[in-house]
Amino acid sequence: MLRVALALIALAGPLAAADEEVVLGLSRDTVSITTNFEGSEILIYGAIKRETPIRLDPTLEVVVTVAGPDRPVTVRRKERVAGIWVNTDAVEIDSAPSFYAVATSGPLDEVLRDTEDLRHKISIPRAIRSVGAPENVTDTAAFTEALIRIRTRQGLYRTAEGGVELTEQTLFSTAIDMPANLTEGTYDTRVFLTRDGEVVGRFETFIGVRKVGLERFLFTLSREQPLAYGLLSLAIAIAAGWGASAGFRALKRG
Repeated sequence: MLRVALALIALAGPLAAADEEVVLGLSRDTVSITTNFEGSEILIYGAIKRETPIRLDPTLEVVVTVAGPDRPVTVRRKERVAGIWVNTDAVEIDSAPSFYAVATSGPLDEVLRDTEDLRHKISIPRAIRSVGAPENVTDTAAFTEALIRIRTRQGLYRTAEGGVELTEQTLFSTAIDMPANLTEGTYDTRVFLTRDGEVVGRFETFIGVRKVGLERFLFTLSREQPLAYGLLSLAIAIAAGWGASAGFRALKRG
């Protein structure tokens, strides 16, 4: 009898989780970085597929995240010593996304509980992983906050509360602005459905960001043939200098 009860519970779990599912679309799933790349906007849109009637209490909310490749980062603190700004303390952050955007259908603290944020690492601070720090540094959180401030100013970290348009608890859409200074790689895209702050459904896909054309050629050359890349850079610099000099001489003669 116990085995039958456990089997019924196991079957009921997936069915309950499948009551609301995300059907997602992207305006584009690839971003090409060229020499004149100035950024891109990705439209993320979709619908919520249901097997049961819409629940209005509590209402459904949507959270969308787009995360670039994770990299370790060293954050240094500068202090004024004898009238000169110098680096003092430094903390190695184990993993931080090179780009991170969060868009929600409402205020983040209302649509997502802290426990769910901790479990799924949805907000920007939760997406950054910093395990250890030097013994002489006691305020490690300040270094993480500094990294967030810097990358927010650079347009690499963004939070858009209310940035997801949700229509009749079924259709949703948001636009994610991706700046020109993107890191090449795979950008994980996640959509979370929440009720009363708890995640009740999720969907994951990805956006590919790749260098193409001259950007790809120079990047590959710098990694695979650094000597040839250095010589090419030197030749371009000499040619540019000679061209500018010749132009000035022509202007003086004119």
